Amino acid sequence: MKNLKSRITKIHYDKNAKGIFVKILEILSLFYGLGSGLKNMLYDKNIIKPKRVDAYVISVGNLTTGGVGKTPVTAEIAKYLIAKGEKVAIVSRGYGGKLSNKNINVISDGENIYYNSQMAGDEPFWLANNIKGVIVITSKNRYKASKYAIENFSATKIILDDGFQHRKLHRDLDIVLTDSEKGFGNEKLLPAGPLREGKEAFSRIDKFIIVSKNTDHSRAEKLAKITEKKTGIETLLCRIEPFYIYNIKSNEQLDVGSEITAVSGIGQPEQFYGFLKDYMLNKTVTFDDHHRFKESEIPEGIVVTTEKDAVKMNEFSRNDIYALKLQTILDVEKLLTIRG
Repeated sequence: MKNLKSRITKIHYDKNAKGIFVKILEILSLFYGLGSGLKNMLYDKNIIKPKRVDAYVISVGNLTTGGVGKTPVTAEIAKYLIAKGEKVAIVSRGYGGKLSNKNINVISDGENIYYNSQMAGDEPFWLANNIKGVIVITSKNRYKASKYAIENFSATKIILDDGFQHRKLHRDLDIVLTDSEKGFGNEKLLPAGPLREGKEAFSRIDKFIIVSKNTDHSRAEKLAKITEKKTGIETLLCRIEPFYIYNIKSNEQLDVGSEITAVSGIGQPEQFYGFLKDYMLNKTVTFDDHHRFKESEIPEGIVVTTEKDAVKMNEFSRNDIYALKLQTILDVEKLLTIRG
């Protein structure tokens, strides 16, 4: 299954991929496109109307599968709004968590965290653990979860984490992210490509963010300008950069140049590995996105992982596991300002 997933991901970002398997995926994409297109048409023509809640709703999403950087961007928006005195609730589907998302699960009420990453899911737990004062709720029904946050916690701002395709809930601001390197891949719909929906989705986007996970952002800066000119959608650059590496038990920082093994279970691990160029990287060990790690799977020696993966290793007995702290540089005020 892992090899099949890796093979499909490779095809998603190879415009020259050919063969019978590619043809089969393209046929399946036609059916996916029909379903996605029909759903969007029903909403676009107001045959189905999204439900509204009594709060300002911001959706942070993307057009492709895989890790683009939604979680750190969601965190920056939440921190900014909380600093402005807003009561912020992040509503997530809770993918990968053991809690049933048929229910409304309060991961954090802004003061207490009630579940670990295994139960809550990687991203909801990370958000609850890294943003002081934020309410985090997981549920398949974003409308009911948002209403719950408003009625029980007096939330004034709702942020939908990965909410662009979830059209059942009305949103006041639709923010879409794309990776500066990966872009839209081969520009085909799932499963032949990484696109969750077609280019007609551009009409719903209020703000575009080009996410640059590099140390040199010049290419991404140019791409942001080109994207805004071509689409007419205000486009901002978000820079995600390595900050420092710290021990997940002691918080002690790791010296630059140390000998390490990198371990990850995220959507786009290549960029994480690229951030470790100032260290002596012996080996990389890659697992599927949202992988549940066992201590026996972790190699010997100093191991560096992502913060998203680190939350699943906190209970391990080892003391030589480190996480890479990233910094997110984004003009949130400009992002949340609607042009007149």
